[in-house]
Amino acid sequence: MTINFGVVLVTAASETEAENIAKSLVEHKLAACVSLSPIRSIYTWQGKIHSESEWQLVIKTDLAKFEALKTKVQELHSYEVPEIIAIPIIAGSEAYLNWIGQSLSL
Repeated sequence: MTINFGVVLVTAASETEAENIAKSLVEHKLAACVSLSPIRSIYTWQGKIHSESEWQLVIKTDLAKFEALKTKVQELHSYEVPEIIAIPIIAGSEAYLNWIGQSLSL
């Protein structure tokens, strides 16, 4: 079995929403770790430019779990169109990548 580790980026409207999504993903073994940070986003939505405070989730996972992860995020998220972007990890510390794999298979 080939493991394809990646980072999935998701933004959330509040710290509480970000924490709820993160905890659910880790509890369901869809993420080994989720890091949360406050950010400021400037974007276009429905023809208008918005500037909002948001929370960035940086989700470490096996991309084979992406569809289930995406479904769980959409189920818990308040946005009509949440950001859910997967980026493959092309290199990393062997020990850390092994930890991701072990965390997702327990």
